[in-house]
Amino acid sequence: MPAHRTPAGSARDRILETAFRLFYAHGPRGVGVDTVIAESGVAKATLYKHFPRKDDLVLAYLDRVDQTWFGALRAAARDAGDEPRDQLVGMFDALAGACRRDGYHGCAFINTAAESPAGGAVHARTVEHKTVVRAWVTELARQAGADDPELLARQLTLLLDGGLAGGVLDGDPVIADAARRSARTLVDAALTGADGR
Repeated sequence: MPAHRTPAGSARDRILETAFRLFYAHGPRGVGVDTVIAESGVAKATLYKHFPRKDDLVLAYLDRVDQTWFGALRAAARDAGDEPRDQLVGMFDALAGACRRDGYHGCAFINTAAESPAGGAVHARTVEHKTVVRAWVTELARQAGADDPELLARQLTLLLDGGLAGGVLDGDPVIADAARRSARTLVDAALTGADGR
């Protein structure tokens, strides 16, 4: 009877799902390739076929985290309604969801950046993610009518990152509510002159 062959796509997915779980829990530096191979149940050659270097696997992990986290931010903003002003605050509901998740370890991008040498592809990907999120928030702030959308976006993304860190350090879901309230204060202050509210 021939041995069951795993389709390439599913082997790649298993590797990536395993890396996602392990890298998020222990950091990419804390997990060896042999551990990913053993826990995903693939051959070493299969892993290296899909991810020739460990950095390739880490970058794929960060891409998946980006899709998940940035997707959650955008969905929370959309759920807050059609007004950009409300979306700027509503995106903080994604923070509440993240901090309540079992096995929560904070921001995967900040954690990965902290253990990656500056100038490398992995560190550059972490910076790119933060830059793209801030550009999106800047555009929302611009649409809301902020006098200085870049400053408001910087303030709000710092607050998001602080909330992500606070969720780990304090382990208290009230952190997300405090961040949301602070976001409302910042948005109201930035837009008071813009629309008379």
